Amino acid sequence: MTAPVATRYEVVIGVEIHVQLKTASKMFCACSTDVRGAGPNSNTCPVCLGLPGALPVINRRAVEHVLATGLAIGAAIPEVTRWDRKNYFYPDLPKGYQISQYDLPLAAGGSLAVETSDGPVSVGITRAHLEEDTARLLHQDAPGGGRLSLVDFNRSGIPLMEIVTEPVIGSAEAARRYAEELRLLLLTIGASDAQMEEGQMRVEANVSLRPAGTEVLGTRVEVKNMNSFRSVERAIAFEVDRQARALDAGELIVQETRGWDDTRGVTYTMRLKEESEDYRYFPEPDLPPLRTDAAMIETIRAAMPELPAARRARYREQFGLSAYDAAVIVAAAGDYFQAAMAADPPPDPKLAASLLSKIALREQKSEPDILGRRSGAELAALVNLRNAGELSSQNAEEVYGEHLRTGESVASIIAVRGLRQISDQSALGAVIEEVIAANPAAVADVRGGKEQALKFLTGQVMKQTRGQADAALVQRLLGERLRQ
Repeated sequence: MTAPVATRYEVVIGVEIHVQLKTASKMFCACSTDVRGAGPNSNTCPVCLGLPGALPVINRRAVEHVLATGLAIGAAIPEVTRWDRKNYFYPDLPKGYQISQYDLPLAAGGSLAVETSDGPVSVGITRAHLEEDTARLLHQDAPGGGRLSLVDFNRSGIPLMEIVTEPVIGSAEAARRYAEELRLLLLTIGASDAQMEEGQMRVEANVSLRPAGTEVLGTRVEVKNMNSFRSVERAIAFEVDRQARALDAGELIVQETRGWDDTRGVTYTMRLKEESEDYRYFPEPDLPPLRTDAAMIETIRAAMPELPAARRARYREQFGLSAYDAAVIVAAAGDYFQAAMAADPPPDPKLAASLLSKIALREQKSEPDILGRRSGAELAALVNLRNAGELSSQNAEEVYGEHLRTGESVASIIAVRGLRQISDQSALGAVIEEVIAANPAAVADVRGGKEQALKFLTGQVMKQTRGQADAALVQRLLGERLRQ
């Protein structure tokens, strides 16, 4: 039997992530970055079309986003940086080169810590630099047969940040967790919307294997076209297995770029991989060196919000949440939860977290922005009613779900549906007597010592009261009544 990959080979992964930055205009011109729904080639000008004589002007907001990212990952920010021309020829690059950064990026070094099933992992980051996006190629069937490619330049020139890790990631899962954590960080600092399905965040992985215990890196293969975090993990796992099988068979790994076919679950050859010298980098003559100063950096640092790792730690310490609950809430509903906890009086944090995880995250699957349209104060009011014994656990979940879907206030839903919890013993006594009379077999089982039968009868009372009865009180009253 063949030994597992992990014992035969060391997996070495480096991740490159391109992120469209959140700016109103493009990187080097005044054209709008809002291209969703725009007609092909409608958001263009001589600069982003690469017409002769057009000169670029730097977008300050894009620079600030990259500097903020650098500060968030603990990178070094140089006093002066430079623009370079990255030369290659492809239909989506009108000038025949891309304005980018090479040896003097805006942010160098840094790291990002992530949690995996094998424990915490610190991913070293090489650089974060700024460049312009390319145009978009559309491949489709031609009316008369065959295939044709169309070019839409609306995307050309949108500010693009590239974040490159060191080759230190050791598993497909860790690569996925890194990409997820980086996206959360970018959303938190407002640098990007980072929607993978819209191409605002594009993940590429360089995957190589080397015999366990050796130091020399193996031949790396770049994997592209991974359009979801699930695809990132699946594609890398497949590529690791493919390379291991090839090495076991004595085959050479070719340095190439491979695409990911999510439907078939395989990678496929796209082209041979270029090296940096193939791009013939040289300084961009149309742009001066870019200088930063201490005042600019401190202004950006002062505006930085609480970062995800710090917020998770605070939620565990301040609110007593588990590491899992803190991670889930910070990733999906941090600001909303924070607003709920700021209510007067503040709700029980663990119950609020439980409702969020169970109900709100379910609703988010169909409406991802639903919490942005709802008030955390309503969650606080609901939790406080539940803790005061005025609402059953079942009805609290129903009310919360309806509030999220409709926007109606918690108080209004409870009033209209008459869902206040019944804790009056005389009122419950009448229902209990009806349930006892209707279920003689279960009554006999309870008297025979079968606790499951007591739970059944409790459920029948809850059913008759539409979930409004205090379940713990019902079970106690039933027990007292049947053991007389």
